[in-house]
Amino acid sequence: MSGFFRRASLWFLVFIAAAGIVGPRLLDSPADVVGAPFARPVWWRGDLSTSKTAEFSVAGGRTALVSDGFAKDDGLRAGASGLAFDWKTQSAAVFALEGEITANPARTVTVTWRTPEKDFELVRRDGQEKYWLNLDARDMIFKQRLGLPLIGRGTERLFPQRGRCELAVGGAESFRLKLILFGRKQGLLGTDQRGRDVFALLLNGIGTSLTVGVSATLAATLLGLGFGLTAGYVGGWVDALIMRAVDILLAIPTLPILMTLAGLWGKGLWQLVLILSIFSWMGTARSVRALTLTVRESPWVEGLKALGAKKSYILRRHLVPETAPIVLANLALGVPGAILAEAGLAFLGLSDPRLVSWGRMLHEAHSFGAFAEGAWWLIVPPGLGIVSLCLIFVDMGRFLEERIDPRLGGEDHAQR
Repeated sequence: MSGFFRRASLWFLVFIAAAGIVGPRLLDSPADVVGAPFARPVWWRGDLSTSKTAEFSVAGGRTALVSDGFAKDDGLRAGASGLAFDWKTQSAAVFALEGEITANPARTVTVTWRTPEKDFELVRRDGQEKYWLNLDARDMIFKQRLGLPLIGRGTERLFPQRGRCELAVGGAESFRLKLILFGRKQGLLGTDQRGRDVFALLLNGIGTSLTVGVSATLAATLLGLGFGLTAGYVGGWVDALIMRAVDILLAIPTLPILMTLAGLWGKGLWQLVLILSIFSWMGTARSVRALTLTVRESPWVEGLKALGAKKSYILRRHLVPETAPIVLANLALGVPGAILAEAGLAFLGLSDPRLVSWGRMLHEAHSFGAFAEGAWWLIVPPGLGIVSLCLIFVDMGRFLEERIDPRLGGEDHAQR
């Protein structure tokens, strides 16, 4: 088995598993909104805007500025009445402003967004001492008040051309505001329809796919091993009953049953593992039964019976080790099927919506118009991830099969 540890597929699996364990701990939560919906990857060519955030406060005539995302050549300047900066790319995908303003109730408070072509009065209020702002250019009421198009992005009007932009606050004694300008490029693999980081979702999906694939296949393999040994060694009506059950389960179309059980038992992770394992043990049971039927009539087994060895002892100490190579091969070859089944159920919307998985990513990409938006970065990475994991386990299972039966490796392998 020394060649097994030199196979590239094994080390690819170790790398993917390590990325699934370490990556989510280093990145933000996949549920966090980090950018605009359907933002392209940061390495995308073109004159696309990147996200810029500026948080600033004014109290007692003193200005405090904390900026994130503004480059030095943006010319960001903050003063007692607001802040100004140079805009040099296409319009931002999302314009948002939040915070609080303190003022004299007798004075009118205004917040104005000034561009080289036009001024937009975002806020005009009076009669209060404190004001809380939560403005977003995607809000229909906000768009209507500013005269922005109700369909599609309205931020193009707020950035009519490149030049000096200014956010001015009038009539306030003090304020603390945060300006959020989500760009059209964000993250290593862009964002999804909610503005979540696709790279973070991809890394979190590794754990789900591996957990479902390995756990369901391991449970199914143990079931198949138990039923196969029992049917092959005991024989008689027990063998007939188990094999008829195997034939019936193999004849049933799997996908409709999986869909029905997922709807009845729930969409949790372990419910999914249980459902997949129930319908995945039959192949292992048949293979183990065939080997057991061959071995149970061998002279050494007859000798153990003559010495008074119990059936449980023969099964545990001799037959189980004999079936280990077949069980390991079936285990490796069964994982791709479980991963694909989980992805299929998730794509159909039959998985827990709170559970991040590659199938769920494809389901949401299809449901929320990724194809219409041309957001290939929502489709290709999870699809390649599913294919890669399946090929890795198929390669390892094929290697184990060749070790069990040298004829599968071709003439050169058989000669060795």
